[in-house]
Amino acid sequence: MAPVRVLVVDDDPRMRQMVRELLELADYGVVEAVDGADGLAQAAALRPDLILLDLMMPNLDGYTVCRRLKADPATRAIPVIFLTASADRDVNRQATAVGAAACLTKPFDLTDLLAVVKSALQGVTHREEINGG
Repeated sequence: MAPVRVLVVDDDPRMRQMVRELLELADYGVVEAVDGADGLAQAAALRPDLILLDLMMPNLDGYTVCRRLKADPATRAIPVIFLTASADRDVNRQATAVGAAACLTKPFDLTDLLAVVKSALQGVTHREEINGG
């Protein structure tokens, strides 16, 4: 069975590297995108199992990217988890409104990241079982 593939969309190369290393330690396959447009293209081409999406990026922010992912039938079912440095309490509500499964505040530790990823992936597995997939 192929490893679970996670797309990490973040304009900060250090953040992408850190998340990649944490996820690879837990045996997840990781693909990186450098910005929102790259993330949309990679999501459409690769159909990852999960997307970790930075909220604040130039040009296309995470909200816009998530809206577009959820509007496309090919990527609609992929769970999206926002990664944000924002301490704004409204972020979780806005993230849910655009279709995100969760929101994780930077900085985060390995335990928090893996728990949120595992929870989002279990939701996908459960939906597939219900839908006969």
